[in-house]
Order: sequence, then structure tokens, then C-alpha cells
Amino acid sequence: MVWREIAHRKLNFVLGMLAVSIAMASLAGAFTLLESYRLRTELFVAERRAEVEADAARMEDDVRKITKNLGFNVLILPRDQNLADVYARGFAEKTMPEEYAKRLANTELITVNHLLPSLTRKLVWEEQKRTIVLVGTRGEIPILQRSEKKPILDAVPKGKIVLGYELHRQLGLQPGDTVRLQGREFKVHKNHPARGNQDDITVWIDLAEAQDLLEMPGRINAILALQCNCATVDRMAEIRAEISKILPDTQAVEFQSQAVARAEARKLATAKALQDVERERKLQEQTRRDREALAAWLVPLLILASAAWVGLLVFGNTRERVAEVGVLRALGWRSAQIVWLFMAKALAMGAFGAGAGFVLGWALGAAWGEADLRAAFDPKLLGACLVLAPLLAAIASWLPAQRAAGQDPVAVLRED
Repeated sequence: MVWREIAHRKLNFVLGMLAVSIAMASLAGAFTLLESYRLRTELFVAERRAEVEADAARMEDDVRKITKNLGFNVLILPRDQNLADVYARGFAEKTMPEEYAKRLANTELITVNHLLPSLTRKLVWEEQKRTIVLVGTRGEIPILQRSEKKPILDAVPKGKIVLGYELHRQLGLQPGDTVRLQGREFKVHKNHPARGNQDDITVWIDLAEAQDLLEMPGRINAILALQCNCATVDRMAEIRAEISKILPDTQAVEFQSQAVARAEARKLATAKALQDVERERKLQEQTRRDREALAAWLVPLLILASAAWVGLLVFGNTRERVAEVGVLRALGWRSAQIVWLFMAKALAMGAFGAGAGFVLGWALGAAWGEADLRAAFDPKLLGACLVLAPLLAAIASWLPAQRAAGQDPVAVLRED
């Protein structure tokens, strides 16, 4: 009987289903759009954060490589050495035992790597009648319980000499040539390119040979080191604290270059990029909340309008069907059966309208939100539409159906 009723009043059913579809489409579309927007925001933030973190990891590795390529950046000196004199001369006058470097290496150091003891003095190269800086170095000392690392500076072999740019350029010396230094014979091991600093007038030889030549056996005036990347922001304080526990009569200073400063600037840029990502996330979150607020009153308004429209359609239908209702009552139909006839039609109207409206709203919301249809699909939302729409349609048709079923069939037939 219900299907016959629907088939007999197709336009009425289609108009009611259309009203329900519009309401459910607005509901499904709003929720799907908000979900799509949320998914896009999360994806955007995750991708940007991953990019920034990947850049940060690459920058961290770059910092490590840059710092290593720049050379040592921590200088350990005797405690009684005046730093102003070091900056003026370019090296320390005070000395300390070479054993200090071995003591550091045999301790589980955390804050520094690549220990290099050295002895530096400025002297007159008698054979060449020029002032030079002589550096004696024995090569890096491996640190206890650490894997062997590639050295920053290679050791100078005994009997060999390494020359700065101005020295080998002016003297015309090439690797393999023999040269005399303070009465001793050395073979040129390597020539350095121009560096534009004191290194260009520096001569490097083996540490033990330098100590012997300078009559300073077992003495050094500096230990060069490279700070670890694992150090915190106040890394120099950590380095000083660690070294002072092991060598209390020493001091540690840090020297940096413009390249390290640029690397630090890149770290700050990474932090700023993360702040920008967080700011963008908050902005998009605020936009989502604004849209939720709009949907919070617009969607209920459309649903109420749809329910009112369904109620008007049922009311109009019952007024047109007064005579038919009277005949049904005269044939023995009870009031409850009459009510159920109109209610069942409303339920069918709501169910079909919910299905069509959900599909339409889901597709439009996903398209507008530029989200994948499957990702934006919410089975709970579909279930809510399939329950809510028939329920609202039934409630909207309840009073008109009760009014129609409550009429006296005798009075109705007499009027006709």
C-alpha cells in the first residue's frame, strides 16, 4: 500500500525527498569539507615539518662537516697564560707538560674530539734570514674507547717539513726538496696553499723534533680540540667544566670563523621555519574553527527548513486525500494504520533523501576540500544521516498524519 501511495503521488514524494536530500547534503558536505580541511592541514603541517626537520638534519651534518673542515675550534692553554698575549702573538708563551694531552685522551671525554698537542714559537730561520712561526705537532691522539676517526690534520713525519705558502713561494721549494732549519736537515713533505693568515709564514715539523730544536723536551703550549655537536647551547661552559676536572691548571677558549657563524644562523633559520609551520597550523586551525562555527548554525537551519517542508508536503497531501482517508476508514482501517501509511511514506522519503544527500554532500565536500574521497569518507556520518533524515521526516509528518487519521469517516463521506 505504501509503494502504491508513493507511485500514485510521485511529485509529492520527489519534492519531499529533494528537501531531505538538500538538508543531508548540507550536513554531509559541511562535515566532509571540515574533515577534508583537517586532513589537508595535518598533511601540510606534517610535510612542512618533515621538510624542515630533514633540512635541520642536513644542516646539522653540514655544521659538523664545516666545523671539521675549518679545523680545531677549542684551544686548551696553561691557566696562567694571558689571553691578550695569545691574541697579540698568535700563540701561548707559557707551556705545560705534553702528558696533559695523553691524560685527556685517556679519559671518557664527552664534549670534545680530535686532541692535537702542539708547541709553537716564533723564531728567526737562520739559514733563510727570515722570521717564521715554528709549530711542532705529533698528530692527533686517539681518545679512550672511541672509534678511530679520520684526523683533521695529518701528522708530520719525522725528518719532514711542511711549509706555508709565502715560504715555499719565495724560497722556490717543492715537495721532495731538502732544506736546512736551525742547522738540521729536513725534506719538504708538503706545501700549503695561500690561507691569508699567519699560516703562510709557518713551518710544521714533528713535535719531538721541535721540542729538541727549541730545547723544551716534553713541553707543549697548546692542545687543540674540536667540540662535539652533542654539546648544548652553553657548550663552552660544559667544555670548560669537563676539562677543568681533568686538568685543573688549564683554561679552554673557543675560536670561531664566519663560516661557523653562518652555520649557527642556519640553525636559527631552521628554528624560525618550525615557528612558521606552527603559526600556519594555528592559522589554519582558526580558519577551521570559524567554518565549524558557520556550519553550526547553517546546517541546523537547513535541516529545520527541510523538516518544515516535509511537514507542509504531508499536510497538503492529507488535505487532498481526505475523501480517500474516509473511504479507508469506512472499509475498516484503524487510525493507527492510516498514520502508519503516511509515516511509512515519510520514512521512505527520509531514507532515500538521506542516501542521495549524503553521496552528494560527501562528493562536493571532498572536491571542495581537495581531499581523497576514501580518506574523507566517514561511515559514522553516513549512519547519522540514514537515522536522522527518516526520523526528522517522520516527526515532521506526525501531526498532519494524526490530523488526517483522527477525522470522522461519516462526516467526511457526508461532505463528499
